[in-house]
Amino acid sequence: MSADVSRREFAGLAGLAALGAAMDARAAETTPADRHAPAPFPKDFLWGTATSSYQIEGAVNEDGRGKSIWDTFSHTPGKIEDGSTGDRANEHYHRYKEDVALIKALGVKAYRFSIAWPRVFPDGSGQPNPKGLDFYNRLVDELLANGIEPYATLYHWDLPQALQDRVGGWQSSDTAKAFADYSAYVAARLTDRVKTVFTVNEVGRFVNFGYGWGIDAPGLKLSTAQLNQARHHVALAHGLAVQAIRASGRAGTRVGAAENIAACVPAIATPDNIRAAEIATRELNAGFLGVVLEGKYTDGFLAYAGANAPKFTAEELKIIGTPNDFVGLNIYAPQYYVTASDRAPGFHVLPFPTSFPHMNSEWLRVGPEVIYWAPRLAAKIWNIETIYVSENGTSSEDRIAADGQVYDLDRIMFLRNYLTQMQRAITEGVPIRGYFLWSLMDNFEWIFGYGKRFGLYRVDFETQARVPKLSAAFYRDVVARNAIGV
Repeated sequence: MSADVSRREFAGLAGLAALGAAMDARAAETTPADRHAPAPFPKDFLWGTATSSYQIEGAVNEDGRGKSIWDTFSHTPGKIEDGSTGDRANEHYHRYKEDVALIKALGVKAYRFSIAWPRVFPDGSGQPNPKGLDFYNRLVDELLANGIEPYATLYHWDLPQALQDRVGGWQSSDTAKAFADYSAYVAARLTDRVKTVFTVNEVGRFVNFGYGWGIDAPGLKLSTAQLNQARHHVALAHGLAVQAIRASGRAGTRVGAAENIAACVPAIATPDNIRAAEIATRELNAGFLGVVLEGKYTDGFLAYAGANAPKFTAEELKIIGTPNDFVGLNIYAPQYYVTASDRAPGFHVLPFPTSFPHMNSEWLRVGPEVIYWAPRLAAKIWNIETIYVSENGTSSEDRIAADGQVYDLDRIMFLRNYLTQMQRAITEGVPIRGYFLWSLMDNFEWIFGYGKRFGLYRVDFETQARVPKLSAAFYRDVVARNAIGV
């Protein structure tokens, strides 16, 4: 392009800019100042944030805590990308009051944390460790003293190593029974203050990655039949835990699971494709979410699994299908875009182009519409009355600028677009009652170690200093307005 053409184009753009400024000035004279005021979320909408025990607590050898499978796995050479462990992590075990102050500064009214099973039962079962539960008693009291409602998760992947060694972890129904006993013990001592309990978190991740592909702890590569059986034992553990919590906890305690739903999105929102997405959502989640909410495995799941289908009894299905008070959905990225198909099972999964956009974590494809479709389809398929988006967020490069701040504009872009789609779902009647942003602060990000940062607060893992990122200000503004700022 010649310099002369460039000058002409520049002049034209400058003229358009001047015209636009004049029109904006005229509009400001004649239009109310709040013409762009964002529509609010429901008045009782719950804003929160979330973490998990192994990722932030540290203090792995203190106050009688037993070893977890992630202690063992992270200390195995080559398993964690940066060679790190959760031994120290964020030192939350000792800095929890400081961290509760960070939560309070965001203005949120809820905090979802997880309890480390091996802190409470170092051997997975048998004698409990009172000092382990003491920590969660202190945490809960500190949250309540600061006007923050505690939402507890009983299992966020840190299985006691003793159970893995003794019975093979989730390969055995003995682990499901031990989980029920642990759940009852915790419920009896915390539900006087903790009114909402999540049983297990992301079965679709920890079973497949830990027992099928060997990527996560405990690093096993089981056969398909063994993997399906392990997942069944987790579903049984959930059902037993729901019953145990209701039997041992305070009346009115609400209980459910948090699952990283296999999120299916219609590639184009035609009636046929939407129906295909419903079919895909039900069938691709049949191994856990479906059986929990229906009390049975779908015919399609059993036919597809064939000889690899899990072995179960009618009594087990009855336990698994014990009604839940809510469903937690962890929603990050669309896993499948689907179109209708005339052939069984009625949907076609489309391949992702190599150019499909993603965030700092390559697996985190950018598809804000997923937080609209996943809850909408789940609510319709399983007649769910209360949904929490129990996790949503993104990693970012999070470089420190010359002025010491972190300007994570990509995270703000991600959140603004996802929250807009979530609001769209709520406006259309999808029963999303609350949202927990992942995560409160940077932490041990499993197989990536400390190389991926998901927090609203940046953590210097050497000094343990916590610094709010720009996204913390963005989220604080959303919570204060109860609306997405424009």
